[in-house]
Amino acid sequence: MALKADRHELDTDISFFYNEGTAERGGVVVLDTVGSGAAMDQAGAKVKYAVATNALFPVGILLNDVVNLDLTRQHINWHKDEVQKGGKVTVLKKGWVVTNLIAGTPAAGLGAFVDDGTAGYIATAAEVADGKYIQIGRFMSTKDEDGYAKVEVNLPMPVDNDAAASAPE
Repeated sequence: MALKADRHELDTDISFFYNEGTAERGGVVVLDTVGSGAAMDQAGAKVKYAVATNALFPVGILLNDVVNLDLTRQHINWHKDEVQKGGKVTVLKKGWVVTNLIAGTPAAGLGAFVDDGTAGYIATAAEVADGKYIQIGRFMSTKDEDGYAKVEVNLPMPVDNDAAASAPE
């Protein structure tokens, strides 16, 4: 389990589909493709787990497990908050979660970034090796004995236009 029930959801989004295979909840999802318009059921509006790149746009923290079940033999376990591959997922945009999909050793108050080494992971600035700093919030605790930490999420993050203009391409 990558996401504990201890969380506070201020703003969630249900307008994206996840079709990249199976996924465990608790990591950072990014835009895969974008649908046109503002319709809630645009098949092109997809998110996925990916490592940080300069062209990446983080959407939030995945709040559902994505499974690939034979639905003619068994049903989705709604109590586990499962979603069938290709279905709509819930994404946390503002709030906080307790997750173990974390690279490095966080400390309370440090910025939380999309990891550039492991898809879907949250990293500290020290773990972001290639300078692809895409901030999603900040850490509110250190890791516990099981590897879980509290992460405050605030997306979309404010853009520093001066830093973006001087950033290398």
